[in-house]
Amino acid sequence: MMNMNANTPSDALLEDLSDEMIIDQVGGELHDVPEPKPRRDLPQMMRKIPVTLTLEVGSARISLQELMAIGPDSVVELDVLAGEPLVIKVNGTAIGRAEVVVAGENYGLKVIDLDGLNLDMMAP
Repeated sequence: MMNMNANTPSDALLEDLSDEMIIDQVGGELHDVPEPKPRRDLPQMMRKIPVTLTLEVGSARISLQELMAIGPDSVVELDVLAGEPLVIKVNGTAIGRAEVVVAGENYGLKVIDLDGLNLDMMAP
């Protein structure tokens, strides 16, 4: 005896289609159903995510022996020339260059250029 209520593979297909399309009962034609609008503007949400902005002065490659010899009066030469722009990093990724300025009682940075940050993607 055959169960008339059993789901067939075509029933599953129609269920999947019903999520995305409406079948015209009279003509049997398929019509696209407009997708619901997203409830949140993703770029707007992304603007609120905190990031860490750092200004990298430079770096030096030294041996462990040289590291062990470093003391309070030691000077380690960096790989950046004096007066050269410093690297701006966001969460460790370089995005541009800047110079150090005084902002009130704190140091600040004056942006020279932004190469690695696509700010247009974040525009509304």
